[in-house]
Amino acid sequence: QVQLAESGGGLVQPGGSLRLSCAASGIIFSRYTMRWYRQAPGKQREWVATISSGGTPSYADSVKGRFTISRDNAKNTVYLQMNSLRRDDTAVYYCNVALGNAYWGQGTQVTVSS
Repeated sequence: QVQLAESGGGLVQPGGSLRLSCAASGIIFSRYTMRWYRQAPGKQREWVATISSGGTPSYADSVKGRFTISRDNAKNTVYLQMNSLRRDDTAVYYCNVALGNAYWGQGTQVTVSS
């Protein structure tokens, strides 16, 4: 079955950086578009970034220029490099793949605070 496992979250000061990872199994990873979403307390889940099977990225306006999505097909892993973090980036971050059904990982908490 499809499994997604996020890691790399934590507590970071404003202006700091984190790199999230999402390891996928149960799929031919290289064939699929991968996405990152996030959900802040009391808010709906929102899209953050997408990387196509060919490696083309796209970003929400709120993270453009600060976050970078990438993938390593040999490792079945998608990454989210987050720089210049702000307090409003605090959220649980999820990776996603859509195969008819949408599959989600368990999420990783990112807290930006001084």
